[in-house]
Amino acid sequence: MDEIKKKELIEHLADNLAMLRTSLGLTQAELAEKVGLSRHTLMAVEKKQREMTWSTFLSLVLIFTKNKKTDKLLNVLEIYTDGLHEMLEVKCYKNEFAEDFTVKTINEE
Repeated sequence: MDEIKKKELIEHLADNLAMLRTSLGLTQAELAEKVGLSRHTLMAVEKKQREMTWSTFLSLVLIFTKNKKTDKLLNVLEIYTDGLHEMLEVKCYKNEFAEDFTVKTINEE
């Protein structure tokens, strides 16, 4: 996934962050604590005064995909796309000559 596509996904999440957060009944402080941010930083991201990092995006996506109230919204809002799913997918391959498994991301194939 290229940087342009990552920025688009981040922008889609930033545009809908307050709505997704309130859908879960979380305050800014509660969500910030879950993703390891200060409330001030989360507030700045919601107000688009600060750009969201890729690692923060992934942390938020994890929280929102694990909750029924927000999981489907991520698809509708074009935040959790097929491209993101493919990028995050990890495949395990059995090494014929060893007892262990080799883990490769799709991009390494």
